[in-house]
Amino acid sequence: MTAVITGVGVVAPTGIGVEEHWTAVVNGDTAIRPISRFDASGYPVRHAGEIREFDAAERVPSLLVPQTDHWTHLGFQAAEMALADAGVDPAELPEYEMAVVTAASSGGTEFGQKEIQKLWSKGSRAVGAYQSIAWFYAASTGQISIRHGMRGPCGVIANEQAGGLDVLAQARRMLRNGAKVVVSGGTDASLCPYGLTAQLSSGLLSRDPDPARAFRPFTPGAAGYLPGEGGGKLIIEDAAHAAARGVRAPYGEVAGYAATFDPPPRSGRPPTLRRAIDGALADAAITAAEVDVVFADAMGEAGADLREAAAISAVFGPYGVPVAAPKVLTGRLYAGGAPLDVITALMCMRDGIVPAVPGGWELDPEQHIDLVQGEPRRMPVRTVLVLARGYGGFNAALVLRAP
Repeated sequence: MTAVITGVGVVAPTGIGVEEHWTAVVNGDTAIRPISRFDASGYPVRHAGEIREFDAAERVPSLLVPQTDHWTHLGFQAAEMALADAGVDPAELPEYEMAVVTAASSGGTEFGQKEIQKLWSKGSRAVGAYQSIAWFYAASTGQISIRHGMRGPCGVIANEQAGGLDVLAQARRMLRNGAKVVVSGGTDASLCPYGLTAQLSSGLLSRDPDPARAFRPFTPGAAGYLPGEGGGKLIIEDAAHAAARGVRAPYGEVAGYAATFDPPPRSGRPPTLRRAIDGALADAAITAAEVDVVFADAMGEAGADLREAAAISAVFGPYGVPVAAPKVLTGRLYAGGAPLDVITALMCMRDGIVPAVPGGWELDPEQHIDLVQGEPRRMPVRTVLVLARGYGGFNAALVLRAP
């Protein structure tokens, strides 16, 4: 069984739709702007990657809009795009052979905040019934499943950024267990006072007031990351099933995967990202020399960047493989970040273009990686390694192979 990606959908700060997003990434057009979803003037973080032109009333079924959070609206739209891109009509497929597994991080924070405010100001009777489901991590999975009659295995993985890769591996497992089509990927949306305050508690958000300098991974002045919203959905399908229904050229194959978990801080034991990389390469039955590009997690925190760079250089050699970090243009999208990286990597393979971070950065001389800067690098790309780490110690590595 070969798991291939036959459809993608993007709802991101860099664009709605994969081509709009990819054009912005290739051009290096940053989507980092002052936060506009609420008044952030009193917060230490005032910039983020927002989706500026998303109107749920125009893109989401009317009954769903008041029942679910902005995060689910984005995920629902991305799934619709991915299904259309794959040419999948759920009504034509056996309902128990279609599955859904998505990544989540914070759940429906904006919806939850509004209901909590009602509770405090007006009492429990003012809280709407939909609060019981709209905040829940599985809300997006459930709504996609219900909308399209997908009655096969359904689930959610909440490992922050790493979960966006974990769900693609879970989709591959579902195919091996009999599913034929799986909707996967993830989105996130926590740009509200409650959501931003919760994120600040990690201590990893950049408080640099200059948006051009605030999120610069792998540099001596790395101060953390900026948040963002959105992500992507992907259709994962058995290659034989895709061929039987006439798909001639999938975007790529989910060829290898591995996950590890870091020990607690100050335990004296080393982090395990390198082991995840080695495991993913082994699962794909390839060597490090066969990887053309690495899409880095690129957290932007000095210690985390140093550990990631050390893992990459240990596997591929110092400056041994081009490294891309397109999330500097969108902010860190949590559960939506890794799926968006995967979709960007598929475009990288399709067009032979490795996206670049802005030029002029001073790279940390202790981090021996070939970070692509300034201008995109044009080169043949057949195999990509995507890395993701989640808050609390989660690591995931995924190998994508061109069809």
